[in-house]
Amino acid sequence: MKFSKIALSALSFAVLGFLAMGLVSIPAAAATTTVSTTFNVTATVNASCGITAAPLGFGTYTGAAVQASSNLTITCDTAVPTINVGLNTGNNGTYTAGTTYTRKMANGAAMLNYGLYQNAGDTTQWGTTTGTDTLVTAYTTTAVTVPVNGLIPAGQVVTTGSYSDTITAYIYF
Repeated sequence: MKFSKIALSALSFAVLGFLAMGLVSIPAAAATTTVSTTFNVTATVNASCGITAAPLGFGTYTGAAVQASSNLTITCDTAVPTINVGLNTGNNGTYTAGTTYTRKMANGAAMLNYGLYQNAGDTTQWGTTTGTDTLVTAYTTTAVTVPVNGLIPAGQVVTTGSYSDTITAYIYF
């Protein structure tokens, strides 16, 4: 059977019409192979902590022992499981092995000895050696207040005037 050009043309339009209406579909190539891979998703959260200190003022020293206290405040933006808090010897102090700290306030060349302690009984000195003389505290994202107790021992004979020292507080996390 022979088709005329008009019949083929009409048939072509009919097929195009069916395709446009979605009545005829062309089979897609069948997928026979699947390839996959994996990849890691990571993030790092660094702790950011800060420390502030209130001044420690002993007042007037008359030769009798003088006690005073202050506070350190530690804040972190993420939870840190453990923080070590330490205090150095100051500008004029010395450290002797065995955790003996001698801190001194200065008035020119004159010195006035004092101590800084972690406890109210003045038996545990502050230092900077983690695991030995620093204070270990658990921490969350709420501010932590740490007391600093000071003692000027009795019986020192010193020149009159104003004495001072500067202590550096550290946090290790």
